[in-house]
Amino acid sequence: LPSPSLLSSMHLIQVDSVQRWMEDLKLMTDCECMCILQSKPISIEKDEQNELILSSQYSTCDNLQLLLKRAWIISTELTRIAQKLEKNRWQRVHSMTVRVNCHVHSMINEYNTFTRSSSEEMHQLEKLLIDKCSEFTAFTERCLQTEDEEILKSMKSCVNETLTTVAQYFGQLIELVLTQEAQNLLRQIELSGSLYVVESAISSLFSLAQEGAHLCRIIAKEGGVVALFKICRQDCFRCLFPQTLRTLASICCVEEGMHQLEKVDGILCLADILTDTSHSEATHAEAAAVIAQITSPHLTFTQHLSSFLENMEEIVTALVKLCQEASSGEVFLLASAALANITFFDTMACEILLQLNAMKILLAACSDKCIVDTPYSRDQVVTILANMSVLDQCASEIIQGNGVQLLMEMLFEKCSSGNPAEAAACERVQQKSAVTLARLSRDPEVAEAAVKLSCIPRLIKLCRSPTERNNSDSVLVACLAALRRLAVMSPDGLEDSDFQQLVKPRLVDSFLLCTNM
Repeated sequence: LPSPSLLSSMHLIQVDSVQRWMEDLKLMTDCECMCILQSKPISIEKDEQNELILSSQYSTCDNLQLLLKRAWIISTELTRIAQKLEKNRWQRVHSMTVRVNCHVHSMINEYNTFTRSSSEEMHQLEKLLIDKCSEFTAFTERCLQTEDEEILKSMKSCVNETLTTVAQYFGQLIELVLTQEAQNLLRQIELSGSLYVVESAISSLFSLAQEGAHLCRIIAKEGGVVALFKICRQDCFRCLFPQTLRTLASICCVEEGMHQLEKVDGILCLADILTDTSHSEATHAEAAAVIAQITSPHLTFTQHLSSFLENMEEIVTALVKLCQEASSGEVFLLASAALANITFFDTMACEILLQLNAMKILLAACSDKCIVDTPYSRDQVVTILANMSVLDQCASEIIQGNGVQLLMEMLFEKCSSGNPAEAAACERVQQKSAVTLARLSRDPEVAEAAVKLSCIPRLIKLCRSPTERNNSDSVLVACLAALRRLAVMSPDGLEDSDFQQLVKPRLVDSFLLCTNM
């Protein structure tokens, strides 16, 4: 069957079959009509409501998307055939096999309609797949014509083997098609001097990269990162820099993209763009997005960071300036996300931020609701504060910038939309604000300010009320740690029951007590 990476590279299409049929009825080709007539027996099985229908009408605006949707449908159908085969539902296996056969023919016809040229290897794979699909259909038809259990049992292994071969040929063909499309787009980017052609090719490449990590690997292996950085080094394409950098950020989520970035001194190019004041804010913001991507703490490959350290001071300086001068919440989010990631992998970054008065700039930005306007932005700010709070000099900066008040406000962060991603961001804001308070409260002045602002009652409520922390264990642990630190500095601020349950026991015992409330 198709590999998980191939399946994951194609978006899930939620289709209401009747609605899709009504929309696509006038666009159905003969091939699809044949599929409907031959493959829609009256059945008591309930999965007919999930039938997947896709118009094969030639589309000039988004051929590749059509191809990927068709490929996803075929992958899904092959998986379902395997499931029906396991249950010996031979009627369903045959009807679905006919449908796959139709979809394969349609996909190949559609691709050959809009592609300029196909290689000999491509034609061979197409023929192998079509022949194997025809063989598969004939096989399952013969299975319908016998009721002998022993014969069916012996034929089942052959059908399974044929299904595996069909899936294998299909996977190879899709891989080859996507590789050829990436090559065509990159050839246009590298060889065309036309602004319009290059812009169109980069736009298509970006769409391709949005289909998942597998597509990004293909683009990177074919030299996509090299070609895009070449654009970023030519002044004649300045108006395309934002779009080019956005595409680079997508491709550099995979290790192959990172390797290419390292080979072409991509970090030096990004540093040059960020420090060049003649570039637009949009260009600076997209360069910051690439920095945020390649410094993500979630990446397991970090070999590129050695060259990053060489340029870190000027990159950090440029990012702080971008935060300070950001004209929108989106620009601030990208710049602050890059800074937040950078503070994770080197303490030198925190020291540079301290020298640049970054604490003051970030705290001031948080008072502007047009700039720091989402939990996502506050998450980046409090991440930077938490990582900087390991430095002793940070406490005085927090006091001067009214930072304890901000941290207290962040303990009240609530999700208003019900969106899971936003709820997770709110949890991170609460957790990191508690972590920052715990770290900074080793300074008596910060601890005193926190007590005066009633941080202790709020921390107690977060510990005792699961709904206040959205049932988050990480928030609970951080709040217990902060509460214990403040209790040392101000033991009179707690009632005896709170002290006995939340401070005196081992942390793990208090944690278990609170999670059972």
